[in-house]
Amino acid sequence: MLSRKNLLLALFLAAPLLLIAAKPDKPKKDKGPFEVAKPAFKPDYNQPPFDAATAKPEHLEPSMFKLPEGLEITVWATSPQLFNPANMDIDHAGRVWVTEGVNYRRHSGRSRGGDCVRVLQDTDGDGKCDSSHVFVREKELECPLGVAVFDNVIFVSNTPNIIKYTDVNRDLKFDPAVDKREIFLSGFEQPQHDHSLHSVYAGPDGRLYFSNGNCGAEFSDKSGNTFRIGGAYLNNTYTGEKSDDGHVYVGGFTASVDPSGHKAKILGFNYRNSYEGVRTSFGDMFLNDNDDPPACRVSHLIEGGSFGFFSANGKRQWRADKRPGQSIPVAEWRQEDPGIIPAGDVYGGGAPTGMCFYENGALGEKWNGLLLSCETGRNVVFGYLPKPDGAGFKLERFDFCTTNTTGVFKGSDFVGGANNLSDERQTLFRPSDVCVGADGAIYISDWYDKRTGGHQDTDETCSGTIYRIAPKGFKSQIPAINFDTVEGQLAALQSPANNVRHVGFTRLKEAGDKVLPQVLKLRDHANPYLASRAVWLAAQLGEQGLIATRSWLESDDATKRLVALRAIRAATDDGIDLIATMAADQSPMVRREVAVALRDVPAAQSVPLLVKLSHHIDGGDRSLLEAWGIGCNGKEEAVWSALKPVGEWNDDFAHITWRLHPVAAVPELQKRAADARLTPEQRKLALDTLAFIPDASAAKAVLALAKDKTSPIHADVMWWIIKRSTDDWSSFGIAEELKKEGIFDPESAKLVEIITPPAVPGAYQVADVLKLTGNAKNGAQLVTRCVMCHQFNDQGVEFGPNLDGWGRSQPAEIIAQAILEPSKDIAHGYDGQEVKTKEGVTIHGMLLTDGDIMIMRSMGGVNQFVPKSRVQKRAKLDRSLMLSAFQLGLSAQDVADIVAYMRGGN
Repeated sequence: MLSRKNLLLALFLAAPLLLIAAKPDKPKKDKGPFEVAKPAFKPDYNQPPFDAATAKPEHLEPSMFKLPEGLEITVWATSPQLFNPANMDIDHAGRVWVTEGVNYRRHSGRSRGGDCVRVLQDTDGDGKCDSSHVFVREKELECPLGVAVFDNVIFVSNTPNIIKYTDVNRDLKFDPAVDKREIFLSGFEQPQHDHSLHSVYAGPDGRLYFSNGNCGAEFSDKSGNTFRIGGAYLNNTYTGEKSDDGHVYVGGFTASVDPSGHKAKILGFNYRNSYEGVRTSFGDMFLNDNDDPPACRVSHLIEGGSFGFFSANGKRQWRADKRPGQSIPVAEWRQEDPGIIPAGDVYGGGAPTGMCFYENGALGEKWNGLLLSCETGRNVVFGYLPKPDGAGFKLERFDFCTTNTTGVFKGSDFVGGANNLSDERQTLFRPSDVCVGADGAIYISDWYDKRTGGHQDTDETCSGTIYRIAPKGFKSQIPAINFDTVEGQLAALQSPANNVRHVGFTRLKEAGDKVLPQVLKLRDHANPYLASRAVWLAAQLGEQGLIATRSWLESDDATKRLVALRAIRAATDDGIDLIATMAADQSPMVRREVAVALRDVPAAQSVPLLVKLSHHIDGGDRSLLEAWGIGCNGKEEAVWSALKPVGEWNDDFAHITWRLHPVAAVPELQKRAADARLTPEQRKLALDTLAFIPDASAAKAVLALAKDKTSPIHADVMWWIIKRSTDDWSSFGIAEELKKEGIFDPESAKLVEIITPPAVPGAYQVADVLKLTGNAKNGAQLVTRCVMCHQFNDQGVEFGPNLDGWGRSQPAEIIAQAILEPSKDIAHGYDGQEVKTKEGVTIHGMLLTDGDIMIMRSMGGVNQFVPKSRVQKRAKLDRSLMLSAFQLGLSAQDVADIVAYMRGGN
């Protein structure tokens, strides 16, 4: 088998137009010009209206669920008490508030009056809902993806708006004549799209948090600051523009804002579609994110961090920048690019939704610190007990609650195409959200459907259920909380339910320093999460509260020091003196916080501290390196100049230079990339650093390196110079230099006609294959015919979906059908395009990059650069790009053998 270096070199020499780029997660579709607030689907009033009275809903029996020892699951509420639960929250009285999605996507208009927010309650305390009514129903509400309840204030996330309802008379029913309705924030994209606005939730600092998918947003807070966050998904007109805080944000994002709507802040960005996140009472942030290929993740969010789904300017999706040899998880989350924070637990295909964090309640102390993440594609709610790991966290995943332990999943994009549906009951569990209740139990909402992901639903009954998880024999006890008394406010602050705590926090904060003694008593609580809540609040209760909070900075407990630092940062705008004193802290977690706090501090004050922090960076802790890089934002040149050694670089400084990639480093980087005394890895690091410097000097340096064809990194040099000539260096005249050198000229290069032939009739059907007994040993030999289009056992080309391990999670019927009839169910993201050139050349393939020069990938992994000036016509291909079993000359027995091999685990 060729080494990676020789493989790259052979490909380059054999076909100058080949560029090993990324396997796409979704070819860019022609959506037309971007239109603000244009719904992905409009109401269809020709479809039959949803009739709750005639629907015959279903739900899964509790006996189907697997849970940790000692816990049990019960049905708390089910249809017709609620329908299609998209999101939920639980208030101080234990009432469950649900947003419904009867009008989800293609079913827009099915509920003629619009979707609703519903209130569910157990009035007799028997552990089951016995009361259900609508709080509000409006035509404007179209599958709202979020609801947050703070006493009598209800926030509903309904793209393009966050709507704030105030239930003035507290009757749990919105009456426009009495109650208040206002648009809290607006400008989020796209209505009726999953990659849009998600739920509001409270943080321990008294602020409100929310996320938005990569449809983007252009929104203004009530301070008048506008945030412009676009990307290459909808091609928002403001993509790549600076927001009013001076930073460029792209993709999906997490934001926080004061409850008044002022002082919005972007905390993380460049996601695909983070459905929900959490901020713990320690101030740690976690989120999930979904995708089309198998690289869903649950991650720790470092403040100010990018996860890399788009390029830094938002113009390119990750697939266009995938480097030779990179796996999909590494490429999709750009884990080898500077300026990208660690992706965390990348677990493969799925469709993650709601999250929560359990800190106290009915489950018992051993579960304190439990992170829960719903995964609809895998019929599970994942559990994590995050453990500090340097400046980041180790996230070890386990199944907390699932109906499906088989490892075979159905009805999701990652296990087939748009027509893949569940037909077994254990695969119908679609957990849309998870919350901790006021009684300390865990509540899970189930959408229940044969399909998830791909923006689809198929259940015409709109069935939905809320399950409760608690210790066996649990009897719900919901504390009576009076928000008008200090005792009630303190009880709320200690609630297991996240948003109930926020009400206690805000009421106590309004009372001022007179409640400080009671708050400080809570600081001594044995549960560190409850104690931390008191510290966040004390810091906002005047000077004495700040002094009390500072005492935690002297603690031997690193978590206490971290919480105190965060609480003081949240309480005051002037924290440079404090930050300076903590820069030498022994905890990498604390130093990470110091680093990100320096992002917007002027260079005169921050550079000395950043230099000091750099002494703890050794390249082994990516979280710390990236947090430090965030602090250096806009000051990279000054920091690098202050750190530059007089003599030879060591590896640590080379990694620091890679993270900063300053223009001033170009001459030294060129020398290192050409230095035969260094290892190929050291030289490649210098080359990669040059590739991320958007300056003509870096482009010329790499062009000079290209002249040394004996270099061990020559293939990598050529990949970068051709790649960058089409994007970040396209204005530096590199393309002309490449033409002059005879290296690369897409305008005059010969384009090769590659046509995927139409399917031919077969002599046998799927049923015929299933009757046969497969021979896995023979299958191992036959499957080599697939490597022209698929990667398999680390061999083959990146064109069709990666088949490593795929068969283990598939029934035999699905595998056989995919081989016999590839056009019947095309995997999400693998639709083909047909391009006809003015010279009469036809190319079938997937569009990796759209622009003045399109990158087309065809069968066999062949990539061609096609200038738009040479294109006569372009259209979606009417069939799969894959050849069928009959076209490959496979008999029914051959297919049966391949199925046996693939199901055996290959």
